[in-house]
Amino acid sequence: MWRNLSKTHKVLTVASAATASFAYYLNSDKAKHNIYKTTLAIQNEQISLPYSLLGRNQAFAEALETKQDLDKTRDFWHPPSRGEMIQKLKDNKDEFDLLIVGGGATGAGISVDAVTRGLKVALVERDDFASGTSSRSTKLVHGGVRYLQKAIMELDYEQYALVCEALHERKIFLDIAPHLSDQLPIMLPVYKWWQIPYYWVGCKMYDLFAGREALESSYFLTRSKALEAFPMLKKDELVGALVYYDGQHNDARMNVALATTAACYGAVVANHCEVIELTKDDKGMVNGAKLRDNISGDEWNVMAKGVINATGPFTDGLRKMDNEQNIEIVAPSSGVHIILPNYYSPRNMGLVDPDTSDGRVIFFLPWQGNTIAGTTDSPTEVTQNPMPKEDEINWILDEVSHYLSSDVKVRRSDVLAAWSGIRPLVRDPHAKNTESLVRNHIINVSENNLITIAGGKWTTYRAMAEETVDKAIEVFSLKALNKCCTEQTTLTGSEGYSNTMFIRLVQEFGMDTEVAQHLARSYGNRAWAVASIEDATREIWPTYGNRISPNYPYIESEIRYAARQEFACTAVDVLARRTRLAFLNAEAALQSLPRVVEILSEELNWDKERQKEEHKNAVVFLTTMGLSKDKVQNN
Repeated sequence: MWRNLSKTHKVLTVASAATASFAYYLNSDKAKHNIYKTTLAIQNEQISLPYSLLGRNQAFAEALETKQDLDKTRDFWHPPSRGEMIQKLKDNKDEFDLLIVGGGATGAGISVDAVTRGLKVALVERDDFASGTSSRSTKLVHGGVRYLQKAIMELDYEQYALVCEALHERKIFLDIAPHLSDQLPIMLPVYKWWQIPYYWVGCKMYDLFAGREALESSYFLTRSKALEAFPMLKKDELVGALVYYDGQHNDARMNVALATTAACYGAVVANHCEVIELTKDDKGMVNGAKLRDNISGDEWNVMAKGVINATGPFTDGLRKMDNEQNIEIVAPSSGVHIILPNYYSPRNMGLVDPDTSDGRVIFFLPWQGNTIAGTTDSPTEVTQNPMPKEDEINWILDEVSHYLSSDVKVRRSDVLAAWSGIRPLVRDPHAKNTESLVRNHIINVSENNLITIAGGKWTTYRAMAEETVDKAIEVFSLKALNKCCTEQTTLTGSEGYSNTMFIRLVQEFGMDTEVAQHLARSYGNRAWAVASIEDATREIWPTYGNRISPNYPYIESEIRYAARQEFACTAVDVLARRTRLAFLNAEAALQSLPRVVEILSEELNWDKERQKEEHKNAVVFLTTMGLSKDKVQNN
């Protein structure tokens, strides 16, 4: 084929391949320039060249990146390994500007905000990024229809302000992480004629409050159109439906993207690294912490000008570490969600019940190929991995059945996974009535200068982070190089992402379409780095991507990538928060566990004893995700 090319085509072909390779070494603009975009541009410009010669330049360029020497200066595509992060924490001779405790949405968001202002930042998390509440949400990025109703009916300006702030943050959220979030139409079925104008006005007000940042406009559906859009809906007495738009995201992967983004801008981030003691100066002011690596057991001290407590439900534990006399401010509330098979809902339409039997709101949404339903709201105790209660699971199933056709038999055996997340509702310790809960979030500065940020929700994490860093700069007299820029700071994987990216993955690597779509939606442009890891199937088609579970699109190369570039340290890290298999199907996660442990043992050099320990710990974790006891006994 090469001999049949003209001299001009030969020159252009060699130049294209050389440019794609040379682009790897050009590192003048780390955050925005990458080989993926360079190679795409070359391919598009030289479209007349033979596909077989140019088609894999893109994959070749990405493969080069995975071979980068770990000791060399890193670009946006290669955060340091966890081992290197731990070493940076140990070797740090100059104090950090900020030590952030807690690697959930709030803590990771604060680290991105602070490091992009030019501050020297360290972030530590006792377990894994998003191991707590941040991976157990309803997966919505929303303004809050409940707050809207209260704002209108009670003429409550504070509720109105909360809705407007959340709608503003919703737009930013979808813009900075387009591969991990998207807009979702949500149906509000109407069974009484007089409710149509009431709900129509409410939906239009929701659009109006968003202003220029509104998503698609809400609209009314007749009875027949509502049943066409949501065939599983109960037909009896249905008169129509309203449809409005909100955002939806992959919460745990969003959290991991925040952590890797902070790392790529220079923050030191370490999961499985616990604060066991706060250190103080001669005046009694908090000036750092004693840390323990929960993987190796090593302990050491880290100094910082300021420490921020962003530990969610565990806020009071760190506050007590600062001062035993500090009053408790967290009122933990349990929110249970269940996962049902995908035939319970359309793939592109959610449903909301604004008036359940006990007055709560319940959502019924398509998510990651299955259906998520929830949530409950009941007092609970703070634990690392709370168990979903059987009565709450049955309550959700009962509420769901009220809206579904009689043809759909809602069965307990259809629940593929169930989990409980702890919502950290908070009290203001400086309020006159310390028993009353705040509606949004609070930032508290203790007498020893420990800053605590608590409350809030996923949608407003960025605004909370901005406000917290502003307070830290004020309290600790920090010298930021620039103002907050997180409204424009895109997260890892976002640059160059498009909804058609998966097509090139299929064409260039021979992936199954479902797998390619999953990689593009979970990793963005970093899907090319995942695909550069060897994972041949030895089949005619697909030729790439061995699934770890036959009914889900997660593949073996993702496990290796998670260990190499996303700080995954345990089997649970991979099953629950790098992939989402444990949240989608607890039994499927159990079946894939041996292979996951096997691959991680190759990547992380686990011995037989460690492999047995990982298997045991993962099985225990899966019981908190709804795995039945009989399945556990067989393992």
